[in-house]
Amino acid sequence: MTTENTDTETDEESRESVANRTDEGVGNDAALNEEPDTIPTDHPVVLFDGVCNLCNGVVSFLIPRDPKGKLRFASLQSPVGQALLERHGFPTEEFDSFVLVEGDKTYTKSGAAVRIAELIGWPYRIGTLGRVIPKFVRDRIYDVVASNRYDWFGRKDQCMIPDEDVSDRFLS
Repeated sequence: MTTENTDTETDEESRESVANRTDEGVGNDAALNEEPDTIPTDHPVVLFDGVCNLCNGVVSFLIPRDPKGKLRFASLQSPVGQALLERHGFPTEEFDSFVLVEGDKTYTKSGAAVRIAELIGWPYRIGTLGRVIPKFVRDRIYDVVASNRYDWFGRKDQCMIPDEDVSDRFLS
């Protein structure tokens, strides 16, 4: 596995800090057994919390701003999401980060947001200026929002079901 990130804190450090907050660390035998060898790697995959209203709102925001369909989406709770988390060494339980998987590279938290802004192009590419803010500051802000997202934005009972016109961009 290659983890590459232009930020000073690596995703390896993020994985370690997330793993330290979970009871069982990395592991989900169901995801291992269901991991399809055919998970597409030709497009970056955005992993998001499928029951989080804020996260679903971000996905809904991204879809029309990515008219070329560069991005694919999978909820963290889906078999594909679980398999990608496992493949890249992230915990599969109690994982509360937005993840971008781009080939063998992974981006988490604010690093994922900055990279997605870069991928979808102008005018959102201006979000890459966020790199001037130290990653630990950006990620601390991210963590505050992430830990309060259900209280502030609500939670769904089940993962969103995409509209037919974009369903091919969702991996399940």
